[in-house]
Amino acid sequence: MEGRYDLALGMIDDVIYEQRGVLGTALFVGMTVWGVLSSFFYLAERKNSDMIYCLCEDVDTSVCTMDEFGFVDCTDAGCPPPGDDDGQEVCWNVYQSIVLSSFWTLMELFGEFPLVDQHSMWGKVLGTITAVFACAVFALPVGIFASGFEAQIAARRRKEGESGGSSPMVVKEGGGGGVEEDETEWEIIDVVGDISTTRGIVYNFLHLQNSASAKMFEMCMNVLIVFSSLTFMLSTIDLSTNWQLLLGWFQFASVAVFTVEYLLFMYSAGENPKFRGRGLLVYTTSFYRAVDLVSILPYWLTFLSWLFVGGSLTPGSVFLLFRLMHFEKYTKAFTSFDDVLRDNLDVLAMTGFSALLLWIFFSSLLYLTERDSLDQDMANYYKSVPHSMWITLLNLSGECPLAHYSGFGKIIVGFIGVFATAIFGVPIGLLGAGFEELVTEEDDDDENDESSDEVNVVSSTPSSATGAGLQTACYQFVNGIGSKSATRFELSIYALIVATVIIGVVQTVPGYESFFSWLEWVAVGVFTIEYVLRFIGCGADPEFSGLSFKRIRYILSFYSIIDLLAIVPFYIALATPTSWVDRHDEYFRMLRLLRLLKLDKYIPSITLVDDVVRLKRNVLTVSCFAALTLWVIFAGLMYIAEFQDNSMEIDPLPLYGCVDGCTMSDRFSDYFNSFPLTGIHLTGDFPMVEYGGMGRVVLFFIVIAAVGVTSIPSGVIASGFAEIVQSKTKKGPITKDSAAGDDWFDIKYRELEGQSPPSSSFGPTVDILQFAVKRYLDGAVDECTGTTVRTPISIIGRLFFMLLIVSNIVAVVLESIPKIDKYVGNEPGNIVDCKLNSDITSALYQHLDYSLRLFSAKKSREALFSPWVYAFTFFGIVDILSILPWYVQWILSKSGNINGDETKVFRIFRIFRVLQLEDFVVAFSKLDNVFRASKDVLKATGLMAVVIWVGSSALFFIFEQNNPNFRSCDASVPLTGTLGTPGCYDFVSTQECNDFYPDMCSQSAFTNMPNTMFYVAVFLGGDWGFVDFTWPGKLVCMFLCVAGIALYSIPVGTLFDSFGAVIGLGEEEEEDEETSPM
Repeated sequence: MEGRYDLALGMIDDVIYEQRGVLGTALFVGMTVWGVLSSFFYLAERKNSDMIYCLCEDVDTSVCTMDEFGFVDCTDAGCPPPGDDDGQEVCWNVYQSIVLSSFWTLMELFGEFPLVDQHSMWGKVLGTITAVFACAVFALPVGIFASGFEAQIAARRRKEGESGGSSPMVVKEGGGGGVEEDETEWEIIDVVGDISTTRGIVYNFLHLQNSASAKMFEMCMNVLIVFSSLTFMLSTIDLSTNWQLLLGWFQFASVAVFTVEYLLFMYSAGENPKFRGRGLLVYTTSFYRAVDLVSILPYWLTFLSWLFVGGSLTPGSVFLLFRLMHFEKYTKAFTSFDDVLRDNLDVLAMTGFSALLLWIFFSSLLYLTERDSLDQDMANYYKSVPHSMWITLLNLSGECPLAHYSGFGKIIVGFIGVFATAIFGVPIGLLGAGFEELVTEEDDDDENDESSDEVNVVSSTPSSATGAGLQTACYQFVNGIGSKSATRFELSIYALIVATVIIGVVQTVPGYESFFSWLEWVAVGVFTIEYVLRFIGCGADPEFSGLSFKRIRYILSFYSIIDLLAIVPFYIALATPTSWVDRHDEYFRMLRLLRLLKLDKYIPSITLVDDVVRLKRNVLTVSCFAALTLWVIFAGLMYIAEFQDNSMEIDPLPLYGCVDGCTMSDRFSDYFNSFPLTGIHLTGDFPMVEYGGMGRVVLFFIVIAAVGVTSIPSGVIASGFAEIVQSKTKKGPITKDSAAGDDWFDIKYRELEGQSPPSSSFGPTVDILQFAVKRYLDGAVDECTGTTVRTPISIIGRLFFMLLIVSNIVAVVLESIPKIDKYVGNEPGNIVDCKLNSDITSALYQHLDYSLRLFSAKKSREALFSPWVYAFTFFGIVDILSILPWYVQWILSKSGNINGDETKVFRIFRIFRVLQLEDFVVAFSKLDNVFRASKDVLKATGLMAVVIWVGSSALFFIFEQNNPNFRSCDASVPLTGTLGTPGCYDFVSTQECNDFYPDMCSQSAFTNMPNTMFYVAVFLGGDWGFVDFTWPGKLVCMFLCVAGIALYSIPVGTLFDSFGAVIGLGEEEEEDEETSPM
């Protein structure tokens, strides 16, 4: 193919070439993180019975056994013995080797946790680390590739625009002003109707709205739009017949009014010469008239069907929600879409074609690899290419709802996640970015002016006191001003806040209710003293000193309320041991977590949100209207598509009244249940895939168009927060010339440029040896060319060192495979140790290399001419981590205090030797620069992320700890009660169920705060492993969808930007722009 389509394929090669340096570094970081985490997940989950997967059905994996090599035997659970069926394993632990672990770890690094409820305690710890930190690092290659692709598009458009040639990449003149052009041509009416005719009067009344009665009519129509939408939503609930009849008549009357209004618009349009003849067709297809027609025509069609055939009016009623787009006249949001499409049509065609090719190609590949899967569920989803395209669409959007792929399937899905998602996401990103650019363009000047007035630089240090005497002394003391004791008191408050929050979290675990309870008494006493001192000193606080009733104002202030909520319940429970407060102590303990908000006094974060809203209020108004409207409409469409979908069975939903044979119709039983589930999909996550054909069609449009638009408010909030923090710290964004993240080491390193190394105190002979060792280890820099030159011995030694590192990594991976492990044995000194890995030789060589580096550090500028500095650099620490486990293992082995399986643990720690490849690809040693370059934004946003994480976890724990949707019982326990005997789902709490049926009831999630924090960390990463919440839980879920995920992700985005600045991301583009002609 020619033109834009072969250009689309050729650009991929250009992106790889242009970004090769940065991509290499980011890929090394990502691959290293992947390898290390895969090894640790293998250690954490290799003996976890919940991770056993069987090809036979209905297996109780708790009765399965695993031998020392990792082979699984589920004969007692009804499966065939191992080795049957031509040696095919029937059951296995999905983490039984590092090779298998790497696939599941890769999924979690994508932000997908398909086995979220099956992890062990240590697996959840690793999962939390992955969700909070590792996902951001691993996403670097994908982000770099996607940004490189968009940069290539921008560069080509710029070049074609400058040349004035006709190309698929030409940018239309005036792009971005299309809204005004459309309004001038189709909507802005500059003709006054003839008031002597009926048509003219109607024309003036509806189009010009030049009278008070016309404006009142518009207001009434707006109210009717809102009420008709609410009527549809309420009509989906199971109400009494009288209420359903009333709602039905109201809908009919509303549609009748809308229809009359539409006909009057069409009748009067001819008063304007532009809309006569063919112009009437143009008018009919204009935005508002199209919205009118779409909202009423389906209703009348279903009404006629109901009148003559029977059925339901609901499918037609849902289109009334489209009338909400009439509020577009106040925001001008959706009328920007056609401009985005026009301005980016050629680019979208090119990138969309690339995405379509990927979709078809990978759908076909996965069809071939999975159609004969022994897992029946997998085979059903891939039984044809059209069926395969549904799941592959989700894979390409960054999702992986299915996971039990074949070996080749896992490779393909992994490749999709690492590379293909970046290309597939470009057209979606272009739509979202184009829309954001249009809605922000007109507000930029105003926002810049307002931000200069509204965003003031505020120091985190408290202002000087204005009072005198005791008030001033108290104010200064609690704010750490004026003395060392005041500073120590302030630091003790920090420490107590963190300690009591941790204690409050741990005390939710059964058996740890009294964990460090004495410290809570101490903390409450200290916080009480602090509150009293703040109350006394508030007269000297500049915030209150100039006001009347200053102490009352202080008591009603934000921080005072937080302080009181954190300590008052303790005293109430203490004073009234049998009161309601004491009986609900486990809930009031959660109020201790509010103490985290006290840290906002010292590191402003939550209180900056209002600054962000003021700074971005115009853009947020437009984008939030677009996002909310799409959410409302798609929720209605998903309800219509699924409320009668009984095609696929799902897990029991007792909270929704279904305990057996449940389907998606139980989840989407009414509009209000559809709303939070649609919100989850609009965040880009698809934890549910059991949809029928119509549901999949609606979700296709959600993936293609809606996700990009609904994510704009989140992006606006995130960028606004970063701007606010940078303005308050008086620091601009990082650039390639700003020495991003430099600390004392980097400064000292530059100072040593051109200086000679110090002489050795042991004489010139040692100097000569040190220089020789330095040349052997690092080579010598040619003064003419500036390149590093190595001797043949240095080259051989370097290659041998790399070979040892690679052989160690290969040995670690191979030894984890049960068949290989069983063949070589678990004992120290096995064949892998002796022949493949040569571990003794490796350890001694690495020890020698470390010793030589310490010896030559006096002549190394990279070590600041100091062995001590080298020992504590990244390279020095990695060297120790690489060799220390071998010595510990050797000592324990010789003393007889270690068995074969424990030896395996130490062998796994050899994986750290991969970090020694940093000698060949510099990446991790720059991470400290990344953190320092981001520290100002990270402090504020990091605290906010912690508050959102802990606060949301507390709410989910309170609301969901007894949700029967997450409860399971022994097979002998009936699901529902019969003949006076209660069933599993009849109990208010899981504890009550266990009291009646001892140890037969269990809750899969939200059982304690640490458990809940793991799941919420996954939610905040964008993966909703659970969706069937109680209504309070759904409200928390919707908050996270709307704002929580965006605010939580700001630190991650900050790290990405800083990483790019430190390693040089984007330098090529900046240089091109600087050298390009004006």
